[in-house]
Amino acid sequence: MKETRHISLLGSTGSIGTNVLDVVRRSKRHFSVSGLAAGRNIELLAEQIRQFRPKVVSVMTAELADQVRSMIDFPDVEVLYGKEGYKAVATFDDADLIVSAMVGAAGLIPTLAAIEAGKDVALANKESLVTAGPLVTSIARKKGVALIPIDSEHSAIFQCLRGCRKKEVRRIVLTASGGPCKDMNRHDLIKVKPEDAVRHPRWSMGAKISVDSATLMNKGLEVIEAHWLFDVSLDRIDVVVHPQSIVHSMVEFIDGSVIAQMGIPDMRVPIAYALAWPGRLELDLPSLDLIESGPLNFEMPHLETFPCLGLAYDAAKKGGTATTALNAANEVAVEAFLQRRIGFTAIQEVVRKVIEAFPVEDIRDLEDVLKADALARLRAEGIVFNMEKSI
Repeated sequence: MKETRHISLLGSTGSIGTNVLDVVRRSKRHFSVSGLAAGRNIELLAEQIRQFRPKVVSVMTAELADQVRSMIDFPDVEVLYGKEGYKAVATFDDADLIVSAMVGAAGLIPTLAAIEAGKDVALANKESLVTAGPLVTSIARKKGVALIPIDSEHSAIFQCLRGCRKKEVRRIVLTASGGPCKDMNRHDLIKVKPEDAVRHPRWSMGAKISVDSATLMNKGLEVIEAHWLFDVSLDRIDVVVHPQSIVHSMVEFIDGSVIAQMGIPDMRVPIAYALAWPGRLELDLPSLDLIESGPLNFEMPHLETFPCLGLAYDAAKKGGTATTALNAANEVAVEAFLQRRIGFTAIQEVVRKVIEAFPVEDIRDLEDVLKADALARLRAEGIVFNMEKSI
């Protein structure tokens, strides 16, 4: 890379966001930060503002925005809030790359705004494609916008496909670590507490994504994301459990050749690739030591024990707003689990009950997505409430 890339970062205080800024910190001559958007962690945001001096920032509420203004002494930094504030960060004129790293469906609206504004998007917010895949990809094509994946699995596929023709691809193989509950049976899973589910053996992630990894829902969401990102049919996307998290994903070609992308399990590697694409950054990180890593194992996922992966495939095959409902129900269920309102295995039951009876519609515009999302959340909250009453 020779030119300076100007970045706006949505979700700056989360796990991905802090890693993005670490990569920027390590490569200051290549990047500047134009905008930052966060939620409620204003202490960390204020620290980020002092270090990276963005021109515009946004937080969740007007009250939080006032607090941020009182914490910084930079009158040239514009502090905004709410949906309009997030959209302003996502469409800021100076930014030429938007990093979409907000967690959950909340990231959809600013991500779409960035695409509509013709900005290239480094995408870590998989929910944008899960909830509104046909809408996001069609607008990206219309605007000529690049969607550059940050998830380690999709970054791996993105790299493996570089220079290849779509007709040469036989299938995509997504790898899953299996999470902290990989070897548990159904009886053990009933006893899993939030502190157990977030204790990921390989990756340092936020609570919600860690729980999704433990249920295998994260891999189901990634299947849907891969379907839209790479325009590959669902029957050509497979999942294998790879506990070592060294092979990040693979592509099999029509001649039987398989190309795998490998590396240490560190999110800064795929982040750096997304920020520097189509080039690469030199990172001061440890090299992969295959001898030290030991044997690399691959297993089939146990769908009877972890049915969320199967539920995601089923919703994806229905199409339309089915995946919108899947994501919304899962977000409600995971939040209820983290609040100790329901048990670990109840997550899958909430999701199942919502999507089995959901009125699936085609996605024509953002309003279709927002209506489906709201309805699914309402139904999921009702199911959680009934579960609580029966305890």
